[in-house]
Amino acid sequence: MSKQQNIIVWLIGICIMFIVMVAPSVVFAQQEKVNSSYGPTNQTETFDQIKAERMAVKNARAKEHMELLSSRYDLSKKTSTDILMSGGKPIPVGPTAKLIGVTWEQLNKMTPEQIKEKGLFPYKPLPFADHREGGMLFPEMITKSLPRLVRFDLDFDLPEWILPDPVPAIYLTTRPDLGDVAKGRLITINNYYEIFNGILNPKQLEGLRLLVTQFPQQQFNATEDRRTDRPDGMLGVTCFDCHANGNTNGANHLVGDIRPQEFRHRIETPSLRGVNIQRLFGSQRALKTVEDFTEFEQRAAYFDGDQCMASKKGINILERGSQVHFMAEFLALLDFPPASKLNIYGKLDQKRATPSELRGEALFNGKAQCASCHPAPYYTDNSMHDLKAERFYKQELANWMMMAHDGPIKTFPLRGIKDTPPYMHDGRCFTLEDIVEYFNLVQQLDLKSEEKKDLVAFLRQL
Repeated sequence: MSKQQNIIVWLIGICIMFIVMVAPSVVFAQQEKVNSSYGPTNQTETFDQIKAERMAVKNARAKEHMELLSSRYDLSKKTSTDILMSGGKPIPVGPTAKLIGVTWEQLNKMTPEQIKEKGLFPYKPLPFADHREGGMLFPEMITKSLPRLVRFDLDFDLPEWILPDPVPAIYLTTRPDLGDVAKGRLITINNYYEIFNGILNPKQLEGLRLLVTQFPQQQFNATEDRRTDRPDGMLGVTCFDCHANGNTNGANHLVGDIRPQEFRHRIETPSLRGVNIQRLFGSQRALKTVEDFTEFEQRAAYFDGDQCMASKKGINILERGSQVHFMAEFLALLDFPPASKLNIYGKLDQKRATPSELRGEALFNGKAQCASCHPAPYYTDNSMHDLKAERFYKQELANWMMMAHDGPIKTFPLRGIKDTPPYMHDGRCFTLEDIVEYFNLVQQLDLKSEEKKDLVAFLRQL
């Protein structure tokens, strides 16, 4: 072989080496730019590699998120012992939202355009603790009792004083004479039978068993891309891990039905109390029965709405005619907490209510227009409404979440509302005072300070 041929062979070899070394990074860079609906179902990294990557960014992203929360809210503890949640926990008091250079009174006088232009709206959409990552996230007050729900890569972001009671009361429509059936006990697979055997019929008892049975979920499963250290039989989540005792514990996640990632909404866990009088389920998608919602959760929501991931991680296909039916039959028994000041029409008893509460009820049904969507006795119209809150803030990225529109949102029942902070579908309003301020701005009601206090006083009695 001539010297010239040797040089050619050498150059070809160099080119091949360059392609082998560089091409994968080029392909990877190109893949990163692809905005796909699907996640990486066929992982090429090991669990240890994935965990190391997540842990490397954990502290920085937690700091970034806490800075956002601190810039928006006063997180110092403020509670009231005058009225307690039905489980005994003091209710949080606000408003907690921070205003920048204006008072609430001044803000009430401004137009949506003025508030938007000056960036003064205090209740913008709330990002997830790590919006790029998402998944189910449980408060520490729950993971203390259920350590299998600890994620190695994320810590819960909201302070415990604004969350529901960690062990909510349970009231049954079939046995109101029993009062709180839970009596300070968190219902799990370990105690459900001894507590409810003899109170429920066999179908209802089996439905409850399924509600406290662990099934694989996107972050809690046996695959290499899980977000828990436990590769054993403790993996999985139950319905009651989020809906503690049929109520809620403040656990949150990202909706599974929106893409790309930055447009996905943070979702707070709603209470399951009173599902027997509801006709819509899901904050936005308007599922028509609780049976539909039960199947939707197991088949799709548990896996970020990705059926490919569901197949990989261990989807639990519930049998509609028995298992789903049994679960729904128990759920229909979960009652709202007693409200001693409400009469049989769901309105205030004139002889029991205070003057402030009565004024609040009049505002609720009148000037504040709350009853337009939240009529008595259950304080829901079983419909959906779009408040168009995006009139008040610019569409921009904040901690990797796009501050975009909310769209139509289900009208949640207000019965027992003092038991279920934080409020709104994404938890952006931490207290009832914040809720009143939010709707006062969005509906442009121009409520006075005393009127807001009266409204809160009424809401606490529902």
